[in-house]
Amino acid sequence: MLINNLLALHRTAVRTSIDVVERVSVADLGRPTPCSEWTVSGLLAHMTAQHHGFAAAACGKGGDLAAWEVRPLGSHPVAEYVEAAEDLLTVFAEPEVPQRMFELPEFGASFPAEQAIGFHLIDYVVHGWDVARSLGLDYRLAPELAEPALAIALMVPDGAGRLEPDAPFGPAVDAGGADPLRRILATLGRSPDWSPER
Repeated sequence: MLINNLLALHRTAVRTSIDVVERVSVADLGRPTPCSEWTVSGLLAHMTAQHHGFAAAACGKGGDLAAWEVRPLGSHPVAEYVEAAEDLLTVFAEPEVPQRMFELPEFGASFPAEQAIGFHLIDYVVHGWDVARSLGLDYRLAPELAEPALAIALMVPDGAGRLEPDAPFGPAVDAGGADPLRRILATLGRSPDWSPER
């Protein structure tokens, strides 16, 4: 995939996550999420930190662990999230970014921009869905994202590593259908039918 096409799809994924997060109220912060270890508050803190970290990595500063630190949210968590997301999109729009290597401490390695941007894209497709489901909302995957995001999800290695405590995704489960979003979620260890009431 051409890097400019990937960046356009990435912007769509992140902006969709912004639209969902802007629906979060203070009363929602304690809700459970499909990430069983996190409430909505914890998930937003993680998502915000990942934006900061990937923005640092795009600037050649991914090795600075402070950039990836998950901090407690302040009194305006939605605004914090939106600011971090917008900052990241601004950095990713810089013309030099496609030629850079991204140091990603979580993986203990550096990756070409195309691969790193793909990691971030799929993370925010899934986390956008996580937040929407936590709020009891439907999540609409942009049609142009469906097949590229599924292709990225299918490249994520499955196996014993997904059982590690800090693994970003759980073992794959049955999608229960051919819909691309369901397949993405199931491939990355989410139950596509998860709801906060279950």
